[in-house]
Amino acid sequence: MRGLAALLMLCAASVCVAAASDEVKAPSALVETGRARFGADCGFCHGKDAAGASTGPDLTHSDLVKADKDGDLISNLVRTGKPDKGMPAFATMNNTDLTAVVAFIHEQQRLAATEIGARRAVDAADLAVGSADKGRSYFDKTCSKCHSASGDLAGIGARVQGLTLLRRMLYPGSESRINTRKPPAVTVTTPKGEHFTGALFAFDEFTLAMLDSYGVYHSWPVTTIEYMIDDPLLAHVTQLARYTDSDMHDVFAYLQTLK
Repeated sequence: MRGLAALLMLCAASVCVAAASDEVKAPSALVETGRARFGADCGFCHGKDAAGASTGPDLTHSDLVKADKDGDLISNLVRTGKPDKGMPAFATMNNTDLTAVVAFIHEQQRLAATEIGARRAVDAADLAVGSADKGRSYFDKTCSKCHSASGDLAGIGARVQGLTLLRRMLYPGSESRINTRKPPAVTVTTPKGEHFTGALFAFDEFTLAMLDSYGVYHSWPVTTIEYMIDDPLLAHVTQLARYTDSDMHDVFAYLQTLK
């Protein structure tokens, strides 16, 4: 599952050259601090490695990051956010954490520049490796409780193709959730007994993030909290942790036959 899920996060073709040998690196401790904070607050949209995800752009090839000097551009964007693009404002992030996040992003861009032939696009051939017959069996066993090949999914292989179909299969509703769909409600109880209620911002098998009633962003490792999410699409999030690469390719191959 990890191999294909990472592949879905790639969004643009690029061939990179080696960075200059005299380029100054950020202190490793600062970068590692930034890595942890970036993963918790930004990884949902931009990927844990800042190379892009389903809703956020690749920062390792960002012109804004290239033009940034000591956080002068990145810091302002983090503080104010881009609500029209689904990016919340992180106005309460302290200066120490923000400096570390900036250092991590620049380090990821530096590392990306040392990669040779780093292809960042998904070719059709990358997806055409599954067995439709095995996919049908997996679908009948796992997915048919909520979906029907002759009902809600009838003709989906004709309406949606390629990477778009695979994204819809793995992350249904992800685009509409940002733009039009009301975010699911979530309740969180921390180990200290604190209670938070609000709108779910992002959720995977590692981390849960939410916006409280004041619009303040919070995130926690899922193993450290108790939570309740009112979301009919939650089953797809759970399923992501169960899929193998073969399962994904097989179900995708089966869905392509529904025309």
